[in-house]
Amino acid sequence: MKLGLADLRQPVSAADLADTRAFYATRVGGVGPRSATELAAVRAARAVDPQAPTRARSEIIEVDGHRIPIRILLPDSGHPTGIHLHLHGGGFYMDSAARHDAQNARRADALDAVVIGVDYRLAPESPWPAAPDDCAAVASWLIATGTERFGTTALTLGGMSAGATLAMTTLLRLRDAGVVSEVDGVVLEAGSYDLSAHTPSGATIADEYFIEAYVGHVTDRTVADISPIFGDLRGLPPVLVVIGEDDVVLADNLSMLARLIAAGNDVDLRLYPAAPHGFTMHDTPIGRRAVDDVDTWLRARLAR
Repeated sequence: MKLGLADLRQPVSAADLADTRAFYATRVGGVGPRSATELAAVRAARAVDPQAPTRARSEIIEVDGHRIPIRILLPDSGHPTGIHLHLHGGGFYMDSAARHDAQNARRADALDAVVIGVDYRLAPESPWPAAPDDCAAVASWLIATGTERFGTTALTLGGMSAGATLAMTTLLRLRDAGVVSEVDGVVLEAGSYDLSAHTPSGATIADEYFIEAYVGHVTDRTVADISPIFGDLRGLPPVLVVIGEDDVVLADNLSMLARLIAAGNDVDLRLYPAAPHGFTMHDTPIGRRAVDDVDTWLRARLAR
């Protein structure tokens, strides 16, 4: 049997494909900051105005003596039937939960769930393991307090790019702590699962500054808490892998998909044509379709 990407991709109409390609034809692909100076400039340009109107409520939680800022987005109904923990992207070294307030508010209403964003500590000021420490701590806090705080124990996780990597490391930490059964599902959008350059896909991003900023001090970057593709992936909750056919980390995501399946997990794939890195953040027909598909999958998981 011959199997190619065309057999795996989600079906889309010719019109949607043409409109999406036209959108990207007008955009210039970029790369992340390549130095501390560039990073500072990009952070300043992407900073969120603290006075901007938002539905989000800021809170600082304390877990094992450590204080972690979070953003809380309640659904319009006011009575969430589940909790979705969102881990933002940004190469482990930029962006914030607040930059995703609009998307998380929309998802809260779509799922009728409370969406929690985490302002985990960023590199290079706080390199690994600060970010996975913060993300796992918030997930553990939600497992312990979900009923008391939000009236529900149904819990899903999700993230894009670095956020997807952190979602995977969070799952592995929860599994090792014996509480991963409390997680009903996880969505992984375009994560980087090898930061060691030991795989062909990992080698393609080996010279990126974000890796130096995040794990430049680590000798062995194949540890699962950095490069989860090398970890023991058994015993995880259902996983949805979302990736674009034009994404630079496509091969990495297909490798992670294969490893998750080989470990005996329940895994779904959504592969979209004409879709580069971060496409679910873009207002295109295929981007909107993917967002709707993720909502549908998450609703089913939270309803179980």
